[in-house]
This record gives sequence, structure tokens and C-alpha cells, in this order.
Amino acid sequence: MQLHQLSYVVAVAEERHFTRAAVRLHLAQPSLSRQIRLLERELGVVLFNRGPGQGLVTLTADGEALLPFVRRVLADVEAIGAESRALTGMARGRLSIGATPSLITHVLAPALVQFHASYPGIEFMLVEAGSRQLIGQLASGEVDLALVVLPITDPGVATTPLFDDPLVLAVAPDHPLANRRRVRVADLDGLPLIMFREGYDLRAVTLAACREAGVTPRLVSQGGEMDGVLAMVAAGLGAAVVPAIALPAERALAAVPFAHPGLSRTVALAHRADRPIPRAALALAAQLGGSLDLPSPS
Repeated sequence: MQLHQLSYVVAVAEERHFTRAAVRLHLAQPSLSRQIRLLERELGVVLFNRGPGQGLVTLTADGEALLPFVRRVLADVEAIGAESRALTGMARGRLSIGATPSLITHVLAPALVQFHASYPGIEFMLVEAGSRQLIGQLASGEVDLALVVLPITDPGVATTPLFDDPLVLAVAPDHPLANRRRVRVADLDGLPLIMFREGYDLRAVTLAACREAGVTPRLVSQGGEMDGVLAMVAAGLGAAVVPAIALPAERALAAVPFAHPGLSRTVALAHRADRPIPRAALALAAQLGGSLDLPSPS
């Protein structure tokens, strides 16, 4: 259970509508729906009755019983945040954060919702780019903190690994591989594949895996961004290697895992190695699960 999931429950309960709640939370509606389902699965109860179409919902009896406890937890957390802001002087400030598109949607956005609840006076500047571009912006001081994909070779940038992000083969539901329990990288040989643009971390990871396995996929489309690539996969143009977290909650696509040892990318926090970073960046890094060994923050 995560605090941002509890704030999502309150928003949906108050709006009685997933789409309106997503707008209020500055989230994509599929991401909001997925987080609510994950929380329901962990709690072992259904919190909302989903009506047909239009995203209208009502609280179940279990949801009505749990909502006061959820509000109480969030109120306690806000009280702790208010006290910590008074102690650290983080009532105002600016923080520039960079991340790749899929990490913004599925990792950074939920963290920023929770961070903003604790530090509402901190203004965010969000930079969306590939890891290579973000490293340059860190080095120049344009970005305070970034979520990037390893490896990073710039000696002026320090990184702290956060988690391994598994990759899957995304295919349309009627694709010949859609019902496979596992695929191998060797299965990509000659397979019509939709490829991301140059500079996209997923492009480099996919092509490196193919080279290592001695296979040559057939690239039917190149140069796409995440939304465009997934749309072309859903339309049946080809398959794509994507992070599991990037797939929409609705079953418009089939996600086939790779056989052991699988394919994954390592997500890390990156910062300029020779410069103290702002206290707000340290707080966000701690929230994201990083442990940054830095000079004392400014």
C-alpha cells in the first residue's frame, strides 16, 4: 500500500468519476484505474462499483467503511509534512526534474503527487527526454535530478540504481505470439518490429539484445514515441519491446514476458556529482527510494 494510492481513492470517491479524478490528480486515467485496482487487490476488497461507460463510480459498502480510515491516514501524513516543512524551511522553491516519457507517467507522476501534498510551495519544472539528453542537461545545471536508464558513462554524473524495470513483448491480441507464456530474444529474428526513435533508451536495449542473440528483427516502423508505438502495435502493424509498466491497464495489448534471464532495464536517479543539489531534490530522491551520498544540500 502506498500513500499516493490512498489519495487516489479519496479523489475518485469525491469526484465519483475516474476521468474527472484523473484530471484533478494530473494523471492519465488508465494509470489511475490501474493504481486503484492494485490497491484493491492488496486490500482484498473492492472499493468502487464501476458503472457501464462514462467512468461513473460509487463506493461499495467496503469502500464506505474504509474511506474514513483513508482520510485519517492522509490527514496524519499531511500533519507530518507540515511539521517537516516548518523544520526544513521548504515552504517555497523550485525543482527541475527530468525523466524519460514512460518513467514520467508511471514512476515520477505518482511520486510528485505525494511530494506536492507534503511541499505545496515547491514549484516543479518537468523535463521529458531520453537519458542521453538528460545527462547533458544535468551537466549544464538545467536539471537538478533525473530518472534515467543505466548505463551512464559520463564521469560528471553520479547515479543511484532504483529498480530493474522488466521489458515485455507487446503484441496485438490476435498476434501469433499473443498466447505464448514466454518468448525468447531469438523469437525476434525476422519478426515485424516497431522501433522507437534514435536516442530512446528502449531502442538501444532492444537492438543490443538482438545483436547479442545473433538475430535480426524486421523493422516495419521506426522513429516513434511511446504512445505512437503502442497504437501501431494495437493496430496489428508489428510487435514492440516495451516496459511492462508502460502498457495500458485495459487489455488492448498482450504482454508476453521474455524467458529467463529475461530483458530489463535498470532505472536510476542521476545528479551532478560535483555540486550539492537542492534540499527539495534530496527529499524527492528519498521518496523515490534513492539514497544519495552527496555534499550537504544547499
